[in-house]
Amino acid sequence: MKTKEIVLGGLLTGLALVIPLAFGGVLGIVIPPFSATLASHVPMMIAMIVSPGVAVMVGIGSALGFLIKLGMPAIAARAFMHTFVGYAGAKMVQKGRPLYSALIWTLPLHALLEAIIVLPFGFTLYQGLVGVGIGTALHHAIDSVITLGILVLPIAKPLGLSSRVR
Repeated sequence: MKTKEIVLGGLLTGLALVIPLAFGGVLGIVIPPFSATLASHVPMMIAMIVSPGVAVMVGIGSALGFLIKLGMPAIAARAFMHTFVGYAGAKMVQKGRPLYSALIWTLPLHALLEAIIVLPFGFTLYQGLVGVGIGTALHHAIDSVITLGILVLPIAKPLGLSSRVR
């Protein structure tokens, strides 16, 4: 990885940790069996336009953030799925797809991975697929809009991020 990628990866990983730790109470939504922290996917989604390695770094940081904040392995495992979703999206962007397209295409992958990963933690198939899967799809869609909104802000341009949104 290049120095700029490592720095951006560190900053995005920091955000992936801070969002659940500092804002989980304010931005948290719980509709059992689903729970979400709004904007928690944003660092992973921004990482998609940096590089696949950065997306993986941020996914791991996200999982650690949720494990530290909540101490709940099922939620940390769901957050760890951001590693694979971010990597897949970053590979799409790397191959020339615009970010919005990568976000659309990774939505079903994200929902399915999070729905499946909770099954070993005692969730029923219905709770996993319907509660967590549909909840994750909606959460992914909301955070995609937030991400695209952030990337059109003036601060994204000096970081070289806005040109990759297309």
